[in-house]
Amino acid sequence: MNMEYTKTILVTGGAGFIGSHLVRLLVNKYPDYRIVNFDKLTYAGNLKNLTDVEKAPNYTFLKGDICNLQEMQDVFEHYDVTDVIHLAAESHVDRSIEGPMEFVMTNVVGTVNLLQVAKAYWTGENHVFHHVSTDEVYGSLGSEGLFEETTAYDPRSPYSASKASSDHFVSAFHHTYGLPVKMSNCSNNYGSHHFPEKLIPLMINNIVHKKPLPIYGKGNNVRDWLWVVDHVSAIDAIFHLGRVGESYNVGGLNEWTNLDLVKHLCKLMDQKLGRAEGENEELITYVTDRAGHDMRYAIDATKLETELDWRPSVTFEEGLEHTVDWYLANAEWVEEITSGSYREYYQSMYDNR
Repeated sequence: MNMEYTKTILVTGGAGFIGSHLVRLLVNKYPDYRIVNFDKLTYAGNLKNLTDVEKAPNYTFLKGDICNLQEMQDVFEHYDVTDVIHLAAESHVDRSIEGPMEFVMTNVVGTVNLLQVAKAYWTGENHVFHHVSTDEVYGSLGSEGLFEETTAYDPRSPYSASKASSDHFVSAFHHTYGLPVKMSNCSNNYGSHHFPEKLIPLMINNIVHKKPLPIYGKGNNVRDWLWVVDHVSAIDAIFHLGRVGESYNVGGLNEWTNLDLVKHLCKLMDQKLGRAEGENEELITYVTDRAGHDMRYAIDATKLETELDWRPSVTFEEGLEHTVDWYLANAEWVEEITSGSYREYYQSMYDNR
């Protein structure tokens, strides 16, 4: 390893929404680390998310596919990778329903490739394989209760099934081979640089253009929301301070029904755009519910808060206003990201529902 760096961290999926926020944090906070960003640059990966760090001396970007075992071996060998933070994943539930095999390949096979290479390359315990996952692996909650780290897995969609499988492989490699792993399962994220197929950026973009705001079913499904900046601070804490072999739930104790969230967003953007009160809410339209749509997710982050002294830094209302302001100030980014194939996908998902 180049001795000017104390670690070489391979971040997979580092050009995506969460990954780009994490890469920026690591590059700026730890100049003694070399950060190798490995991303396939699918529709959700965008190098423009990283223009502020692309010339940093401790940052390297590599385009590649975690499903290609030889590529992963070459990266470990060439860069002498000491640690992995694994975020690369297909993550949109609707897309998994339309085409589950892509999710199996990336989320399961790709993860096992990484695990195999790390197991073969690393010696000793001075390494960390941090696997970033989702609360969706736990299934659906009723009106009461919270997901804990000990909650039994009960995935309901091809996406959550693929992530549950990858979680189990990570755990198995720790218990079988002694690979030093850490895992985190997070609730829904929101913030800047989010590809606008997800609820909040989709609604912001549609409100700006006075397009219908499609809500599944009656909008009663409940999600726990966390600002992406707070999520990456949790990843940072778990990577550095979390116990090897442990999993940590990351959430904000911040539950909203989809309908209430969209109505709140409409009111906020009435003010931001100078529109009459209630004007944006008139854009709400109800579409056929998603197949197997989980009713409620809610995270108990007590373990993370108690062991690592982590807390969300903003309320949902504050984080949402930061998010709206960013999208309104970066209309060119939004226009570029929503062109071409995304428009075709959007039409296929919503126009006939």
